Amino acid sequence: MAKAFFRLQKFLRRTQFLLFFLTAAYLMAGSLLLLQRTRLVIQQGSRGTSANQGLPVPDGMAGVGILNPRMLQNPRTGPRLLVGMDTMQEPALDQRHSPRWLVSRNLELRQLRRRWFHRFISDQEPMQTAGFKAMTSTAEHKGTYMGCFSDNSRERTLKGAVFYDLRKMTVSHCQEACAERAYTYAGLAYGAECYCGNKLPATASKPEECNSECKGEKGSICGGVNRLSVYRVEELRAGARRRRNVIYRGCFRAPENLTDTFPASLIQPNLTVEMCSEFCSKKEFPLAVIRGQECYCGYPTGRFSLRDGADGLLCSGTHNASSVAKGKYCLVYQTPVQDTRCTDRKFLTTKSKVFVALSSFPGAGNTWARHLIEHATGYYTGSYYFDGALYNKGFKGEKDHWRSRRTICVKTHESGKTEIEMFDSAILLIRNPYKSLMAEFNRKYAGHLGYATDRNWKSKEWPDFVNSYASWWASHVLDWLKYGKRLLIIHYEDLKQSLIPKLKEMVEFLNMTVTEDRLLCVENNRDGNFKRSGAKQKDFEPFTQEMKDLINRYILTVDEALRGKNFTGLPREYVPR
Repeated sequence: MAKAFFRLQKFLRRTQFLLFFLTAAYLMAGSLLLLQRTRLVIQQGSRGTSANQGLPVPDGMAGVGILNPRMLQNPRTGPRLLVGMDTMQEPALDQRHSPRWLVSRNLELRQLRRRWFHRFISDQEPMQTAGFKAMTSTAEHKGTYMGCFSDNSRERTLKGAVFYDLRKMTVSHCQEACAERAYTYAGLAYGAECYCGNKLPATASKPEECNSECKGEKGSICGGVNRLSVYRVEELRAGARRRRNVIYRGCFRAPENLTDTFPASLIQPNLTVEMCSEFCSKKEFPLAVIRGQECYCGYPTGRFSLRDGADGLLCSGTHNASSVAKGKYCLVYQTPVQDTRCTDRKFLTTKSKVFVALSSFPGAGNTWARHLIEHATGYYTGSYYFDGALYNKGFKGEKDHWRSRRTICVKTHESGKTEIEMFDSAILLIRNPYKSLMAEFNRKYAGHLGYATDRNWKSKEWPDFVNSYASWWASHVLDWLKYGKRLLIIHYEDLKQSLIPKLKEMVEFLNMTVTEDRLLCVENNRDGNFKRSGAKQKDFEPFTQEMKDLINRYILTVDEALRGKNFTGLPREYVPR
């Protein structure tokens, strides 16, 4: 017995020593790895001037892709380092109303940070042969390389459509986008921005000044700082013509003086929609207006706002110059050209004195509202979170710290006394909870633009999602009504139905003034780039009776709270099903 006990004691001593040794080795290895990574980042920072001489960084992109060693000590700011990745950071939700699957996101963020770090180290090689690559890579693309041209935000070289993809931009992608919209030239800048147009300046810049590598295509050049790599894509338009969309806007009463209303016109026997659209596209106008054999090009204006459509029968004889309508009505088509009167945006030149929130429950149309506000005011909106997908598509306020006060307002889904009282005022966007829940569930499984599959809707995740999120929809509104200092209530449904009046309310609340033409431009570009596309879910009722009873109780509670604060109650369509 004593012998067996002695053997057991000896074994435990060995095991204890082995565990101690392994633990110490593990901690030492981790410390060495952390020190090595920190040293590499510091070295990259000390070499930043020489290593990046061939790759200048614009003011608007400052700080993108640059790691501050102090950030390693602050896990809260970690997600903001994930620039150029399609990452989605969810709000820090109150545990009472947040679903269980959101709580474990920290592990995912740690893995994303690791991947970002390795990408950061590998992407810091200086581009010594940038000018040579710009000349050699053009042979790989279909368009004809025209040269390197200067460009700035105040006076664009190419004045047509603008596209962003701060992660996957390539020369071919830009060329195809411009060709499909009937433009002659495609220009790339900053490695990630695409501009379209039909006219070029007479003089070009030095070829070596276009030295920014394309974000989505190593070895190819996509312009530089205030420099455009320009390609002629007219030869691609024949193939793209099949895919270009000319949208019928309706029949409208013609203005009294068409030549004064529209800046360009054409009289052509046997005029067709395609002929008029092609003519207006070359002139870089978004509207093609046809009256008999007359073609007019222009924008929506106060004289011709496209708000009051007429009966289509009144335009039935317009094409053959019939006397049916006696020239009083005209057909209007949307060309592939983008209305660019409201696409210029920038950060505030001085810090805002009033800290304004754009608050909503997820799935209530916050991204769409930001699109409208940015294009109406000309200033970027910020975000309490970092959404790589939105940043990649041009919402540059995503990368700015949410408390910088350089943005016109800040997106948030937060609720609770502390989070709400940080803001001086807020636009509270409310949407029908049935629609909001479905929209957020779609985003969770298919991103900003897709739809969840039937399998997702019929899985266990959907009931769990409704049970977790329905109460959050109600508590979000109730908390803002209770703790918000100054509120403007906007119902998503009202904004959708009466865009201009509601947008004017929002702009006035933000203490901004905008022109009527700019508002009409926003209305002409109302959908933006985040309207859902693809196959919609099939016609079936995703809400069970139990779910409806739960949601309906919250609807009545919120409606009563709004009226108690002297706000208009919820729209009638919110009324329980």
